[in-house]
Amino acid sequence: MSVDASFEDGSARPLRLVAMDDEDLQVLSALCQDAVFPSTEMQWERGKARFGILLNRFRWEDIPFAERSGRTPERVQSVLAIENVRRVASQGVPRGDADTILSVLSVTFEPDDTGGGAVLLTLAGDGAIRLQVSELEVALRDVTKPYAAVSGKVPDHPA
Repeated sequence: MSVDASFEDGSARPLRLVAMDDEDLQVLSALCQDAVFPSTEMQWERGKARFGILLNRFRWEDIPFAERSGRTPERVQSVLAIENVRRVASQGVPRGDADTILSVLSVTFEPDDTGGGAVLLTLAGDGAIRLQVSELEVALRDVTKPYAAVSGKVPDHPA
């Protein structure tokens, strides 16, 4: 008899996810919400058709454990890698300024009629990064151990 996975199954392990369709990307987007990064931590490897960001990701998947144990919410450094990138455009994203911290609101996909489309990273403060891709392939991988969130709080989105 098989048993469904539970939150406890992934509580202490680093995430390693790949989104190959819109449904997968919605899960990945939820995990990236409120991730922060300096604008200097983005890189487009044109020859490899890859765009990557080193994020300080809020560990939404850990909230049930943190609340139950009274532990401070955590963040973890993660790499968000978008493959098959043909073109990159941005709006409201200053480049090369290590003091500018950007915050991810969502990661979405807008398909086109060629089988590809655009991965859109919507950022707080009206910023956006649009990645034209030949096909959807987005990976999220934790690369450090979790650490206590500096604010000590869960991000809040008042209505």
